[in-house]
Parts: sequence; C-alpha cells; structure tokens
Amino acid sequence: MPFDYQKLLAWRFDDLEHAYAARDTILYALGLGYGSDPTDESELRFVYEEKLAALPMMAVVLGYPGFWLRDARTGVDWKKVLHGEQGVIVHRPLPAAGTVIGKSRVTGIVDKGADKGSLMFSERDVVEKKSGALLATLKSTTVMRGNGGYGGPNPPTPEPHPLLARAPDVVLDLKTLPQAALIYRLSGDYNPLHADPAVAKAAGFERPILHGLCTFGVAGRAILRACCDNDPAGLKEMHLRFSSPVYPGETISTELWRDGKTISFRARVQPRNVVVLNNGRAVVR
Repeated sequence: MPFDYQKLLAWRFDDLEHAYAARDTILYALGLGYGSDPTDESELRFVYEEKLAALPMMAVVLGYPGFWLRDARTGVDWKKVLHGEQGVIVHRPLPAAGTVIGKSRVTGIVDKGADKGSLMFSERDVVEKKSGALLATLKSTTVMRGNGGYGGPNPPTPEPHPLLARAPDVVLDLKTLPQAALIYRLSGDYNPLHADPAVAKAAGFERPILHGLCTFGVAGRAILRACCDNDPAGLKEMHLRFSSPVYPGETISTELWRDGKTISFRARVQPRNVVVLNNGRAVVR
C-alpha cells in the first residue's frame, strides 16, 4: 500500500495487556549480562528470586506492541527501518512480577527528504493494571529510510544531548556473552537478524548482531553500577542515540560524565573502538 504519513500519524493501537513473572524479570537481566560474577551480591538481586528486584531498563520490553511497522497497511518499507533513539522515564519502581498495560501512540512524523527518509516519534505508557499507576513512559525515534520526500512537514527536531568537553569521570567495561542476543530475544524481540546468520549476512552483517535495546540495557547497567550503587530506584531517566551495531561477545565500554544528578554518556565496543551509543543523558535520583 502507498505510504500516507497522516494515516500513520493517526494509527490506532489497542491497549496491550502484558503479564510477566519473576522468571521473565530474571531472564531480562541475564540477557544484559547480570550474574556474570556470581559472588556480586549487588547484581545477584536482579537474577535470583530471593528479594528479586526489576531493573528500570526493563520497561522497554513491557507492553511492547511488536514490530507493527511490518503491517502492509502502514505503507512503510520496513526493511529500511532503523531504531534511531530511545528514552525511558521511570515514574516509579517496576514490580518484579505483575500485569501491565501498554498504551502506544505516534506523536510526530518528519519528512527529511527522499534521500534521508522520515523520522517517526512514538511513545508508550506502561501502566500497572491493578492500581492504574503510571510506571514508565518510553520515547522512541524510528528512522524510516525508505519513506521520505512525500511533501510532509519538516519542522526542526531536538538537538542531540551534548557531551562534556573533558575526559569522562568513569569508564566501565562490560563484556557481552557470545550468546547474549539469543538470550535477550526471549524477552520479546524475535527478529531473526539477531539469531540467523543467513538473515544477518543478507542485511550486510558478518553475523547476527545484538539488539539495540540490549545495548541500551547494558549502558543502563553501567550507569546503575557506577552512579547508583546498583539501586534500581536510582535511575529516573535515560535517553540515547543508536549509532552502530554491536556483535555479541564484544565488550561495551560506557564513558560517563557526572554533572550533579545528570549523567552524560556514550558507549564504544572493544576491540573495534567504535561508538555504538551516543549523546546519552541519564537523570539519577
């Protein structure tokens, strides 16, 4: 079907009910590499059912509507879609198990031209079903490279968060598991790009790549560890840009700059020394 940005802007999402258990909470944390040191009690609380705590980054997999842009009715060339930016605002600590409602919406579309495609801005509220409490708000920017130059609006977009012009205060290296993508996909993103070597090669990668939201979670793990004493209630907001993919098994080096309650950050992979996350901003309590 032809692309109609107004149709996409008005796309209606059904509320999505999502029940999850302690097992799901543990599986999410294992996908980020928690438990790599079984003697680290500050991280054990995220992968062991005794006094289990949910990570604030887990909000990204709750109430997720799936890869809905693959629906032919959107008119989107889904094979040319990229995840450009992701943010999470945590309003209150996530329960370790429960039932939530995902409420998704498209908030804006920007036509950057035929050569650049379009930007789609979307949000999702994660609401606790039992209490009606708003737990988290997710903000996402999607780059639709195959859908641009149709004469849609092109208003100014927010400038990326600037990083401080000095050496980072902390650099934290976290090695990902070779099977990290195979674990993380069990939290809900079953895109074969992250599991099937043939699909990855067809997309131009030497082997399956790590989910962008897994890399997001690893950066969150670094922030919690370096700036919040691994207290999940310590992270209030986290926003970043995706700049390059990660291969499972690589080490993610997160560079952190402290400025009061604001943490600026970016992440590189080693040994390639490639920036994979950029213009990051976190707010700690």
